Amino acid sequence: MKIDILSLFPEMFTGPFTESIIKRARNEGKVEINIHDFREYSHDPHKNVDDTPFGGGSGMVLMCQPIFDCVNHLKSDDSLVIMMTPSGKQYQQQLAYDLSKKKHLIIICGHYEGFDERIRSICDLEISIGDYILTGGEIPCMVMVDSIVRLLDGVIDKESSLNESFNNYLLDYPVYTKPRVYNGMEVPEVLLSGDHQKIKDYRLSEQIRKTKEIRPDLLEHYNENDIK
Repeated sequence: MKIDILSLFPEMFTGPFTESIIKRARNEGKVEINIHDFREYSHDPHKNVDDTPFGGGSGMVLMCQPIFDCVNHLKSDDSLVIMMTPSGKQYQQQLAYDLSKKKHLIIICGHYEGFDERIRSICDLEISIGDYILTGGEIPCMVMVDSIVRLLDGVIDKESSLNESFNNYLLDYPVYTKPRVYNGMEVPEVLLSGDHQKIKDYRLSEQIRKTKEIRPDLLEHYNENDIK
C-alpha cells in the first residue's frame, strides 16, 4: 500500500510514523508513507495557501489551487482521495478494513477555518474520527493511518486482529497474565481449565456483558450468527 498525506505541518508525523509497528511496516516494505507540504505547490509569491472567506466571517480558508495541484500530481487510477473533516463520515473499524484493501490513499489534512468547498469535488471520501474539533486534520490522519497499517498482511498476527474490539460489534474480552493472584484479585478459573470451548464461551459472554455496560449502542448491530 502507498499512502500520500497532504499537510502544512509535515514534521508532526515524524514521531508516530517512525516508531513501533508503523516503522517496522515501512522498513519491511508493507507500506510506503509520504508526507507532502502542499504549500510547495502554491503559485503565490509568498507561498500563501489560505485567504479570507467570501461573505465575511472569522478565520482563514484553505485555497483550491495548491491542494488541487498537489492531488493531481500524486493521483493515479488506483488512488482514493480522502478529506479529513469534522463533517465527514464517522470513522469505524469496518471502514479501516475497507481502506486497508486499497492500493493508494491520498489524505488531505485541513487546517485553519476549513476548506474551500470546491476542494470536495476532488475527494472520494470525507472522514471524521469523532464529534469534536481539533486544530487540524493531522492527528485524525495519524489515527486513521495507524488503524489501517496494522491491518495490512504481515504487519501484525492475523489472529490478534480478528479478536479485537469492534469486530462483530462487540468490545474485546478481558485478558490476564501472570501472576494468578495479585493484590487479592484472581484470574477467572475458567481460563486455567484448559477447556477451549468453555474459554471461548466465557470470552464471548464477557464481550457481550462489557459491551452492554459500556457501549450498548453497538449491540444494535450485533448478530450472534456472525461469531465463528
